[in-house]
Amino acid sequence: MNTSDKFCFCTLAVGDRYRTHAQMLAKDIQQHTHATALCVLTDKPEYFQEFPHVLAFKHSLQSVKGYHDKRFVLEKALSLFESCMFLDSDVRILGGVVGEMNWLPGITARTGCDLRQHMVQIKNPKEIQVIEEVAEKLNIDIQQVQWLHEFMFAMGRQAGLDTNFFQLWQTISYLFEMRGIYHGEGYAMGLAAAKVGMTIRYDREDKFPFFKDNIERVRIKKGQSNLEEKQIYFDIHENIEYQNRSIVRKVTDKLMKKAVFSYRLLRLRKLAKNDSDFHKLFEIKI
Repeated sequence: MNTSDKFCFCTLAVGDRYRTHAQMLAKDIQQHTHATALCVLTDKPEYFQEFPHVLAFKHSLQSVKGYHDKRFVLEKALSLFESCMFLDSDVRILGGVVGEMNWLPGITARTGCDLRQHMVQIKNPKEIQVIEEVAEKLNIDIQQVQWLHEFMFAMGRQAGLDTNFFQLWQTISYLFEMRGIYHGEGYAMGLAAAKVGMTIRYDREDKFPFFKDNIERVRIKKGQSNLEEKQIYFDIHENIEYQNRSIVRKVTDKLMKKAVFSYRLLRLRKLAKNDSDFHKLFEIKI
């Protein structure tokens, strides 16, 4: 594999749908930027054996619904490369990379804003309450916190801060999940970065053409994209997301999903109970 040790793409691919999406992403990288590695955390690394540029590592989801497992992907990628770009597994790369993918230390997000500005758009008051609770417990000014969209962002090693950042992100994620907020990794990242002093900046100029279904719908609505040209990618995405399954398979999958969710909730309580930083910061007894 002729890849640079300076940069890689990375993603999380646990479960059938996500592995299939990630295989499509691997093919895109192989076609458009073949000298770039893709670091994948997945439950079945053998699914990526055909791709010489893919570094696949065994992983079982740790957070309740998997959203906060992005931190494990980033940790692994940055242990191997100087910088990385996280992509949701269902992102498609449609063309070559423009220029070098050299990222400054810290986090560089494609989309984001001040957290307080973003909070105006949050419809669930519980989310706002938890964000404010974390900011208060961490003794940080919420006006100084940044929020980023988590489907695509880059991160470079920032000496002396990475370990503390990932550890605090984990601790914050426990509180969000204990309060029933299972997503919100963008909130947790912003709050952790503000506390440890990690830089969050924005670079809104795309380095390569890409497809992401919800982003593309916004582009089409604004007249920035053509539905006919992108329909094939929508079709591929839909076919992966909604594969034909028998009634028995649907029922079995639903029951399994509920069982796994219950198990992860129980495990969360155990993990939080053993996290001294969690108790120190949030003064919560479990």
